[in-house]
Amino acid sequence: MVKVFYNNSCNICRAEINHYKKYSNNKLEWIDVTNNKLAQDLTSKSYRELLRRMHVIQDGKVIDGAESFLIIWKNVPKYNFLYKIFKVKPLFLFLKIFYEIAALFLFLKNKHLLK
Repeated sequence: MVKVFYNNSCNICRAEINHYKKYSNNKLEWIDVTNNKLAQDLTSKSYRELLRRMHVIQDGKVIDGAESFLIIWKNVPKYNFLYKIFKVKPLFLFLKIFYEIAALFLFLKNKHLLK
């Protein structure tokens, strides 16, 4: 099973994850990182790191950022086509850059959660 760690306190993050939840099967476990010490223990990441980027654990390995979307898309049948498109190196680079910009914006918007 793939564990997906996301920020449920972020309206945009929550909406996107809730959408994926509708179409996912039992291969994904969704874990809110908001004030969740267990999430920090499972990933060995700080609360700040978990809020900054989405993370997944697949086969015992912690993966973050744009690559986590590839894993989600691979495991959500409706979005498997996105996995097939963005796993290609040049397109993955585009996804990675877009993700980092969006993730930074969302982190700054939700930085108040660190207090």
